Order: sequence, then C-alpha cells, then structure tokens
Amino acid sequence: MPHSSPPETQKKEELRSFLFLTAVMVPALSVIVVAGFGFIIWMSQLIMGPPH
Repeated sequence: MPHSSPPETQKKEELRSFLFLTAVMVPALSVIVVAGFGFIIWMSQLIMGPPH
C-alpha cells in the first residue's frame, strides 16, 4: 500500500516544488534555450557567412 503524506506536509512539498520550478528551472531553461539559439546562429554565420 502506498505511503500517503499528511495534507499539511504534502501542501508544503507542493509549494516548495512550485517555487523551485518557477524561480530556478524556468529561468535556467530560458537562458539555455536563448544561448543555444545564439550559438546556432553564430555557427551558421561562421560556416555560411553573414546574412546579405
């Protein structure tokens, strides 16, 4: 039988998870996506030259 947390503990854990996702993971993923896109543009310009 699965172990169930008391409602108070579960709510604290959910809040902590939500704050971690919104304060840490979303900004980190945004930076990684933008940096990756910039790197792809940079590499393509090195290979194909600047846009005309």
